[in-house]
Amino acid sequence: MSKKSRSKLWFLVHSWLALPIWFFVLIVCVTGTLAVVSQEIVWLANPEMRASKPSDDAQPLSYDQVIAAINRAEPKAIVEALSRPDESHFALDVDISYPDGRSVTVYVNPYTGVIQGVSPAFNFQAFTRALHGWWLVPFTNGYSWGWYLVSFLGLPMLASLVTGLVVYKRFWKGFFKPTLRFNHGARIFWGDFHRLSGIWSIWFIAVISITGTWFMIQAILGDNQITISSQPVVPVIARDKVPMSSPGVPAPMIPLDDAINIATQRIPGLEASFVSLPSNAYSHLRIGGRGWYPLMFQTAEINPYNGEIAASHLLSDRSGLEFVTESMRPLHTGDFGGLWIKLIWFFFGLLLSMMVLSGLLIWSKRTALATLHALKRSAKEPRKSTTPRPIAVMQAETSEGK
Repeated sequence: MSKKSRSKLWFLVHSWLALPIWFFVLIVCVTGTLAVVSQEIVWLANPEMRASKPSDDAQPLSYDQVIAAINRAEPKAIVEALSRPDESHFALDVDISYPDGRSVTVYVNPYTGVIQGVSPAFNFQAFTRALHGWWLVPFTNGYSWGWYLVSFLGLPMLASLVTGLVVYKRFWKGFFKPTLRFNHGARIFWGDFHRLSGIWSIWFIAVISITGTWFMIQAILGDNQITISSQPVVPVIARDKVPMSSPGVPAPMIPLDDAINIATQRIPGLEASFVSLPSNAYSHLRIGGRGWYPLMFQTAEINPYNGEIAASHLLSDRSGLEFVTESMRPLHTGDFGGLWIKLIWFFFGLLLSMMVLSGLLIWSKRTALATLHALKRSAKEPRKSTTPRPIAVMQAETSEGK
């Protein structure tokens, strides 16, 4: 085989070795697309997650009313936290514990306060997010290597976007004259589809690749105990500041709805979507939710006995760097604007997955054809004889030459 043929063959071997990487990228894209709407998929499959109205004019209960309904149904249960999903058709997620040490999350109807079911510890939503986010590799000491492996894909994805725009000259013309030929064979169709979907997904690929790269940086910072957060450390309530209703018995906390009113007055525009109740007599009540900027949460730590705000973490408290970094996760997942934003993210995630698949098909076909041609050329090449020639023949040829 000639040197050029050997070089070509080694290049083809190198190309085939990249095949598992392409499949890995495809699986990450598909699982990420499913993870965007995984909560909705579980909602469709599990009626216990649905917030069914008892009547058309029914209004959601307040947090105090929900806790009272839970206490009536489960007198021994201790409510630890309540979370109200963004979409109104979802039941409340309530964390409760029991004197025997059990802790579970239950689905509570926001209109009736009825406990509709218990959330499994690991459902389809958790599975898709774990598979997409860290490849189901457990976190044993810091971030898992699966997290690094997946988040590293943000770099080649960003590079693919830049190189694709460089290779595709005057790509902006595709916005005005989209081309998708159906009657010119599979190779032409998938090539047109790859270019056309890439043009319309420029913004989405940029968002996913940049935020994915940030997840890798986040892991590096976290594993090296480096933080850029400005969130304050809230000290516990001093022992002498805890009011007593009787010796050794702390006074009851203020109504939860009153505490929420205090937080909303302090944080204009706050929609309290989650509440963490005090875990002991010296802990604060934590109330949080989104404000005018939907990509970030604001929180307030409130003294449960007098309603005094001990600390808060507002949008105005964040640095410019925090505004960018804390926006990364909701931008990556599409979990910041309700169902319609999720559907947009799902559509472009599906389009991105099809782009990877179409690129894989085009690349595989070209590589397969190139491999076949290289093997045929190597089979047809004349081989040089390595058998030594007889000495008598060589001498006769020399004499004739004289």
